[in-house]
Parts: sequence; structure tokens; C-alpha cells
Amino acid sequence: MKRERLDGLIFLLFGSVIFILVSIAMERSATATVIDFKAVYYGARCLLQHADPYRESEMLRVYRAEGGDRMSDAAPVRRLVAVYINLPTGLILIAPLALLPWAWAHALWIALIALSIVLGACLMWNLAADHAPIMAGVLICFFLLTSIMLTDVANTAGVVVGLCAVAVWCFLKGRFVPAGILCFAVSLAIKPHVAGLIWLYFLLAGGLCRKRALQTLVVTIVLGLPGVLWVSYVAPHWMSELHSNLTATSARSDINDPGPTSASRDTPDSIVDLQTVISVFLDDPRIYNPASYLFCVPLLLVWVLATLRSRFSPATAWLALAAIAPLAMLPLYHRQDDARLLLLTIPACAMLWAERGVVGWSALAVTAAGLVANGDTPSAARIWLSRPLLATAQGLTGEILTVVLARPVPLVLLAMCIFYLWAYVRHTRVQVTFAGPEVPGEAAVGAPAASSVP
Repeated sequence: MKRERLDGLIFLLFGSVIFILVSIAMERSATATVIDFKAVYYGARCLLQHADPYRESEMLRVYRAEGGDRMSDAAPVRRLVAVYINLPTGLILIAPLALLPWAWAHALWIALIALSIVLGACLMWNLAADHAPIMAGVLICFFLLTSIMLTDVANTAGVVVGLCAVAVWCFLKGRFVPAGILCFAVSLAIKPHVAGLIWLYFLLAGGLCRKRALQTLVVTIVLGLPGVLWVSYVAPHWMSELHSNLTATSARSDINDPGPTSASRDTPDSIVDLQTVISVFLDDPRIYNPASYLFCVPLLLVWVLATLRSRFSPATAWLALAAIAPLAMLPLYHRQDDARLLLLTIPACAMLWAERGVVGWSALAVTAAGLVANGDTPSAARIWLSRPLLATAQGLTGEILTVVLARPVPLVLLAMCIFYLWAYVRHTRVQVTFAGPEVPGEAAVGAPAASSVP
């Protein structure tokens, strides 16, 4: 096992070093768009100038006055910055960077993304290494090598996913818990729709897990409330303006439209919610939104019931997180950067792989499929290779090819969710059968709770 851990560590270090080197190159490159960080940076600059970031005209004014708008920027790029769709809870956390000049601010942000993702990846390998160090090292290496776009566009998902992974490790290992609470709180404040269901697991798991979740909630409120108050003072109508911005950018052919005519349909960071699949056949939000909820809500209810009836153990937590991470992407608006949350599935994959047999191979297959489908390099290659074929395909055949070739990520995420949910339910049934009555939050029989969660 020592030799296997060393080999797995080599794969992990290789992926980490390449990711950091590419991040440095992106920061120094004039071609890097850093488009997603521009939105939050200039949104915070608006607040510092007592301007409303949720008004497109004021965002554009600040953006252009400070030299952010480049002549080479396409209209969708400019719209991604000017139409602000982020919550005010994240603005207060970005404000310290907004006090700095753009050159310094975006360099520090890229560094924070790189450090967060690499640290989170290393800690997920640490959780998985006791079961399958080489396999986990290979998967995480691939994950890092195909997540380069995080530093190109500088999406906040890079920080959110990385800090969420750090928090999960801290909670499950019972080490550096205050740091884990802070990391989780920052993650929730910036993108609650990404980290929210991960937080929900700890809340439902009971015992000390629930205590950590509630502590995280308190810190999140402390961090985010000043941002809400600040924005409410500067822009008292921000809630209606945010709703208008979300509606406008989700309109047909706009940048966040999940339909087949979306302005961002041919980008490696495409939308990955289930609406993007259903809309290929029925491009009507009155149909594809309820249909997506109809698919996802029963899966979520099964997951909630399994969590409430299970005893806490590291194995239970890994399976629960592996089931909810892909599901979190499906019912609401998410892009592929958000789906880097699949990093949390690797410990469960390693544990099931150690069983070998059909279950182990199935775990490896669905996890690898998720990482490949969601990776930025494979996505770019898939889009480029499938474009000529999709241009000539028509009718039902063309719609099926569009889903399979242009929008496979939601289907792969759904498959991952169903598989890990099945494994999770199977695991909880074994607990009930052999462990007798359950006490939420306790560890499985033979593994004291205090050794896993502080």
C-alpha cells in the first residue's frame, strides 16, 4: 500500500503542478478573458462608487470608465459583465480586492482559485487514498488538467468548490474545524446554489455534523449580512433588479438561455442543468422547467430520507456527498465551472472501487464519465468535432444527436446521481439491518463518532 500511495501521490502532484503553472501563465497572458471575475470586481467597484451594480447602465459606465471594456470584446462578453446576476452576500467578500487596481486584483484572484482547487483536490485524495490511492490520483490529476478554464475566466466557482472541499475534509477528519467552518461559510456566501446541498447534508446528518452546519450558517450570516445591508442602502430595489436581470439573461437566445438557440451553447463552459436537455425537444420554459423539477425532486426526497435514517460514518458521508454533488447541478441554472463540485465524488468512487466487482467498475465508469464530459478540454474538442455533423442533422435524429454530442453533461450528471444514490440507499439499508436502531449523527458500529467528527 505504501508503494501505491506514492504512485498515487505522483499523479496528484503532477496534476497540481501543471494546474498551478498554467494558472501563472493565464495570469500573465494578455489573451486570458478573466470575464467572470470582471463581473464581480466591477460590481464591487460600483458599490464603492455608490452606484447600483444591478443596473446595466451603471455597470457599463463604471466598466468603461475604468478601462475594463476592450474593443475586442464580443457583445456576449460585455453582457456577461454588465448584467449582474450574483447575490450581494458575495460582494462584501470581493470588496477588498475591488480596492486594488485591476492588475493586482485579478492576479490575486487567480492565485486564490489555484490554491483553493489544488488544496481541495489534495484533501479529497487524502480521503480516498486509504482505499484506492492510484485510481484517486489519476482521477484527480485528470480533473485538474481539464479544469484550466477556471483560471482563464476566473470564475468564482473555483474558490467555492475548493473551499467546499476543504470544509468537507475538515468536518469528516475532525481537524482544523474552525478553518473548515470559515471556508464553508465563504463558499455559501458567494454561491449558495453550489454549496447549499452539501451544507444540507451536514444539517440533516444530525449530531455534531448538525452543530457544524449551524455554526457555518451563523458565520455565513455574519459574513453576508453586511453585504446585503450595503447593497440595500446603495440599491434599495436590488431584489427586483436582480430578478429582472435573471429573467433577461435567460430569455431566448440570450447568454443564459438553456435552449438550443442560447448565445453560449457552443462554449466549453456551457449550461449543465437538466433544462438544456429537455429544451432541445420542447423549447418552452413552461415545459422544461417543471419537467426538470419533476425529475429532480423525487431524487432529492429519496436522498433526504436516506440521510435522515442513516447513521453517520465516513463511508456514509462519502456516498451521500457523491449522490448530492451531481444532483445539485440539475434543477437550477449552473455552468460547467460549478460542476467541478464532482471533485467530492472521488472518495466514494475509491471506496466502491476497493470492493471491485460490478459495483466498483460501475463507480469508476460513471465518475470518469462525469469528469470527462465536464472537463473543459474534452468539451472544447467535442464541440469542435460535432459541429459539422450537427449542422446537417434534422428532425428527431438531429435533436438526439444534439443532446448526445452537444449537451451530454446533464445526462451524465443524472446517471452519476442515480448510481450513487442507489449505492447510498443500499449502504443505509445494510446499516439498518446489522446495526439495529439508528441514532442520527453517530458513527457506524465499531467506529466511534468522536474519531470522525469532532
